[in-house]
Amino acid sequence: MTGEEMGSVRWAFRCGSWTPSRSDWLFAARCVQPEEKDRIGQFVFAKDAKSAMAGRLLLRRFVCDRLRVPWSEIRLDRSPRGKPYLAAPLKVWSDSGPESQAWSFNLSHQGDYAVLAAEQGMQVGVDIMKTTMPGTSSVPEFFRIMTRQFTAYEWSVIKSASSEHQQLAAFYRHWALKESFIKAIGTGLGFNLQRVEFHLPSEPLTQDRALCQTKMHLDEEEEENWIFEENMLDADHHVAVALGPADKTGSATHPSSHPSPIAFTLLSFSDLIASASPLTEEDPTYWDSFKMKTEAPQRQRDPDTSTPVSH
Repeated sequence: MTGEEMGSVRWAFRCGSWTPSRSDWLFAARCVQPEEKDRIGQFVFAKDAKSAMAGRLLLRRFVCDRLRVPWSEIRLDRSPRGKPYLAAPLKVWSDSGPESQAWSFNLSHQGDYAVLAAEQGMQVGVDIMKTTMPGTSSVPEFFRIMTRQFTAYEWSVIKSASSEHQQLAAFYRHWALKESFIKAIGTGLGFNLQRVEFHLPSEPLTQDRALCQTKMHLDEEEEENWIFEENMLDADHHVAVALGPADKTGSATHPSSHPSPIAFTLLSFSDLIASASPLTEEDPTYWDSFKMKTEAPQRQRDPDTSTPVSH
């Protein structure tokens, strides 16, 4: 039985190499809600507009395919913290009877990819981070600035790597793990990241297979009800998926009964719009505005210069 048959979805779309044609971009714009189309159009750089558009299409494709909601009936809204949720129709959460389990879903985009993780019966958070060199500081200086984000134990693991690039890779791996947990529990910037400490397995993380042996300690106690799946989409992109109890009582699928970690499926643009139907009329000016955008800043504003950011 595959992950998707078990109630797990892991999708990725490579925004970095997506160069939409006029017809593709205008069709995509017609297939998202008007307020989202406007929000995407306000991005200064094409890279950010493409990532945001891909994220909305990933979400709508998931709701359409897995929750069996017609594309035109999907209504996505945002929480006060900016997290997307399904506002309508609400009946999909319980229309299969008392045995049905609600889906949780989460998005992230950073670097060259947008990713979606969804899980039935568990709370889910996903975060992707690209390993990049600091833009305005040395690696030691960057680590000094970020000291408070990790525990002494985590820093010892990060700094034990043999090269600066490997140390950065370990840094971003830890960062993705922490962000995936924060996103799963829905807590914002006020959460003290030193409360959470990750213990990585001895087995190296490679592009060949996903891992789920990483353990999380919260307030110095190991959390046995949380699973962390880790994937490498390519040599530079770490993805962490946090899976935890669906409610406060902790009554989630126990980790021992959860299937093996799931690799991400890379979708094409054709896949993203396979179930799509237009919601609005075509707006030719939307393409004119898009093609005027610069792809990215002259010196890409890395998350390294302050606090790592992914969405």
